[in-house]
Amino acid sequence: MKKIILGVLAALTLSLGATTAVHASGGDEIAWDKAPNKTNDLAALQNGAKLFVNYCLSCHSAAFMRYNRLRDIGLTEQQIKDNLLFATDKVGDTMKASIDPKQAKDWFGANPPDLTLITRSRSGHGGTGADYLYTYLRSYYPDETKPTGWNNLVFPNVGMPHVLWELQGNRKPVYAAVEEHGHEVKVFKGWEQVSPGTLTPLQYEQAVGDLVSYVQWMGEPAQNTRVRVGVWVLLFLLVFTFIAWRLNAAFWKDVK
Repeated sequence: MKKIILGVLAALTLSLGATTAVHASGGDEIAWDKAPNKTNDLAALQNGAKLFVNYCLSCHSAAFMRYNRLRDIGLTEQQIKDNLLFATDKVGDTMKASIDPKQAKDWFGANPPDLTLITRSRSGHGGTGADYLYTYLRSYYPDETKPTGWNNLVFPNVGMPHVLWELQGNRKPVYAAVEEHGHEVKVFKGWEQVSPGTLTPLQYEQAVGDLVSYVQWMGEPAQNTRVRVGVWVLLFLLVFTFIAWRLNAAFWKDVK
């Protein structure tokens, strides 16, 4: 029995080692960074909405979100009309992409997905959907072998170009050769800035954090209200449980 257990542990160790080597070499994916949660920060959500309309909505729809719902993050109807609407859109319309689906399929190989629920659908073993999106938008690098000229460490061979490249600039991944289990593998170490963007690296990370927080909020605009209500419900149940316990003790104290 002991030999069987040791054999299973050895197999698991080798399996984990192989998986780590694949991930470290960029063959599958890199570890997801923790996304900042700014869904309670109205200024961040407003900036994220602006970035979403300017850089995402050209190709990606948010078909389950209406422009007038942006009033929930502190924008007035006039601000929405002046800053976020295309010429033919109305405040009550849903957020639809301006690109023709047929053209999108011809250009990118597939119609870009709707982003309303993207952070809820992309959660996995690496973290939440927000973590995935936050890491993905910060993991592009130039690749001349790809039709768009870009590749991504989180989503290798992605068909989507780096739409935020002017903000971030050009970066390339840096690897180090490490020997593991008798084989030399490339381990991802970080990024090297090749050319600057209009934002500093810190400003770009903050901007991506705002954008991801907005997309996360968009997937469930009532999420913060739900959490607050849930806390009050749990407090009520705690108090009610204490009262019920004392009433039960008082009721049965004279019963033998």
